[in-house]
Amino acid sequence: MIPSPFDYAAPTTVEEALGLLAAADSAGDDVKLLAGGQSLIPVMKLRMADPSLVIDLGRIPGLSGITDDGGSLTIGAMTPHHMVATDSLILAHAPLLAQAAATVADPQVRHRGTFGGALVHADPAGDMPAAVLATGASFTLSSSAGQRNVEASNFFQGYFTTAVEEGEILTSITVPKFTGWGSHYEKFTRVSQQWSIVAVAALVRVEGGVIAEARLGLTNMASTPLRATSTEAALVGCALTEEAITAASLHAADGTEPASDINGDAAYRRHLATVLAQRAVLAAAGMQRAGLHMAGA
Repeated sequence: MIPSPFDYAAPTTVEEALGLLAAADSAGDDVKLLAGGQSLIPVMKLRMADPSLVIDLGRIPGLSGITDDGGSLTIGAMTPHHMVATDSLILAHAPLLAQAAATVADPQVRHRGTFGGALVHADPAGDMPAAVLATGASFTLSSSAGQRNVEASNFFQGYFTTAVEEGEILTSITVPKFTGWGSHYEKFTRVSQQWSIVAVAALVRVEGGVIAEARLGLTNMASTPLRATSTEAALVGCALTEEAITAASLHAADGTEPASDINGDAAYRRHLATVLAQRAVLAAAGMQRAGLHMAGA
């Protein structure tokens, strides 16, 4: 299928884009923002989205790139996944994002798809939302009235639903630095380049031979990404042994509501979450389970 006819605009400033968005909203037109297009174009072809206007953000300078702000990094919403996966600042201070970005689809998609676009799309099976949630990032939303910041814990509100309101554009994401922390993104799929059946994003800070802090994000375990708070709490003070980490990881699925589909039922996903949490934490803590290959470990 091909999309229904639509108007197309390619503004060159954020202000121009916001003006177009406000005018469309006031006229009651259905408008979509085009970032990398790796999610929007397929659903338009299927006519699951049928906008009358598409606003292309790709010609606006300043919406792409990564800057060091001292205690945090700011990532432009139009930054492609490939840049997130390979940028030296990300690798040094927020490697979990690089590890997750490196698993997104295939090289073509990683070069075209954007960091902010994937977050606003908010697919619970997408790789970036859980990793960003684990970091406690904040989102800068711009509108004609100014800017507001939304914490990651409040950004993802439901299936394909975020805190972005009418007339707003996600312009950047601010991520705290996790310099010196261990990290790992453990993803389970049936075939290469598939959406995650389940995945776990892990950040671990080791001090004095024990885990001092842990942050875990869960992919595809509910209608939004989740933090595995029970396992995070159980890991604090945990000895660096496989047995102790395994015991803490058994709580990874607590409070989750995974879907059942062709790839597995809810019980299977809950089991996967505990297994993947164990693998992710072991890798993030610099350990390797005997006989187990872990990508990126």
